[in-house]
Order: sequence, then C-alpha cells, then structure tokens
Amino acid sequence: MLRRNQKVELLRRVPLFALCSKRELAEIATLADEIDLRKDKELIREGSRGREFFILLEGEADVTKEGRSINRLGPGDFFGEIALVARSPMRTATVTATTPVRLLVLTAQSFRRLLERSPEIQLKVLQALAERVGSDDAPA
Repeated sequence: MLRRNQKVELLRRVPLFALCSKRELAEIATLADEIDLRKDKELIREGSRGREFFILLEGEADVTKEGRSINRLGPGDFFGEIALVARSPMRTATVTATTPVRLLVLTAQSFRRLLERSPEIQLKVLQALAERVGSDDAPA
C-alpha cells in the first residue's frame, strides 16, 4: 500500500492538480484508493459514463478508440480525469489492462464533494483545465 506522501507525489504529476499545494494534494490523496485488477480487465469503456479517475501504478494497459489501438499506458500514466469535473462525461476511449495492474482510483462523487468544501482547490482545478484546453497540447 502507498503511503500518503507517495500518493501526493503521484497526484502532483497529474496536470489537473498541477496548481494545487502540497496540503491540497494531501486532501485529494485521502480520497484515492489503491486497487489491484487482473489482466484483460476492461477499466473503462468508450461511450460509457465516467465515474472515476485512474493513475496506473504498476502494469500496462491498452487504449482503443472505435476498436483501434491508439496508445499504451504504463506506470505513472493516468486516464479518466474528465469524469472528475464533468456532470455527465462520456468515455472517449476504452482502456483494458494487458497485464495485472495496480491503480490509484479517485471517484467523481467524492472529488466533487471536496470541491464543494474547498473553493481554493476548485479554482485551481478549473484554472488547470482552462490552461489545458487553451494549450496546443490539448487533444482535439
């Protein structure tokens, strides 16, 4: 199991949380659970409603869109961040574990409750989203 400061360091690398202080990251870390899943487990399905955000700690996963492989994820990669801020997000791709995986999972419901209690974190997350959408690196 990860210690809280290890979770904080992982969350610090996620662009959505880039503007958050260490204390704010620690608050977010308390909401994150560590889970282990088997090889071939579908983690998210394209077109389904998103309810959680994942950071891949160990293992690998394939990302497919419309049945075509578009990316391979490894330790430190993350996916599903739009589910944390959008009310009815639809998954834009399918992610399937190609090995056994260990993940850090943050549910949208618990994250939204945190944002309601902490306007400072909410503002920083929205600012990070705005910067991502406005950058040349944002997906089309």
